[in-house]
Amino acid sequence: MKKQRSSLKKGENIVGWAFVAPTMLIFFVLTAFPFFFSIFLSMADWKFFNGWDKLKFVGLENFVELFEDEDFWNAMKNTIIYTVTIVPLSIGISIVFAYGMNGRIFGKKVLRMLFFIPYISSMVAVGAVFRMLFREEAVVNNLLLDLNLISEPIKWAINAKLSKVPIILLSVWCSIGYQLILFTAAMQNVPNGLYEAARIDGANGLQQFIKITLPMISPTIFYLVITRTMSVLKIFGSVNVFTMNTSTKSNTSVVVDIYNTAFVKYDFGPASAMSMILFVLVMVVTAINFWGQKKWVHY
Repeated sequence: MKKQRSSLKKGENIVGWAFVAPTMLIFFVLTAFPFFFSIFLSMADWKFFNGWDKLKFVGLENFVELFEDEDFWNAMKNTIIYTVTIVPLSIGISIVFAYGMNGRIFGKKVLRMLFFIPYISSMVAVGAVFRMLFREEAVVNNLLLDLNLISEPIKWAINAKLSKVPIILLSVWCSIGYQLILFTAAMQNVPNGLYEAARIDGANGLQQFIKITLPMISPTIFYLVITRTMSVLKIFGSVNVFTMNTSTKSNTSVVVDIYNTAFVKYDFGPASAMSMILFVLVMVVTAINFWGQKKWVHY
């Protein structure tokens, strides 16, 4: 009997590993190996077309050069600006819209669908539309001129102070649909009894929103803060569309800088070093968010 059980367990283990093997293979080939190879390349001097014979181990030299590189720090500053603007803006707007559409609104399903379309659309296509809207002679400038908010058209693509505005608006607009659905689902799970008790105690709509709705949906807010922060720290598509064919660095992000260094200059050492710094930054910010959530997230 024991031999039969042991052979049966071995057979079950073999079947289990057979099912897991494709996923594990994909993980090791597309995730684990590139990650550890990137760590190795971050401490090497190697250009793609030079072949393996020209690969030279340089230790921490790539990191030292990056810390002295103004372009890298400019990209890092831009990335942080994107993060501290896009994340709160997109989440705040999504909460307001979800709260509004959680009531009795005509055509709420159609509105949700319209908000969700940008999220599933190609970033290149949506970014190209935004880039056309923000051209010097296009709709946005004409609207601002008609409202007397500006005296002359703004060159959004090359204006160092305003070049980030279209990118921020594009990223916020594309993320609202997904967040709207999550917040709507979270708000629908808030017990109506809490609102009824608050109304009996004389609480108005704003007080109910602050004291009941926000605490009850705080786990969803926390989840989206984590995921959106990680996503915006790795922002690429919307930035790349606006920086394409331009020499301005006022809106370049770290990932765009990594892409240009690796696949335009084919200098994989500094590119890998930048990716490692970005990885550490994402981990640190995520750890801080998890530490801070104990003070405001209610489960």
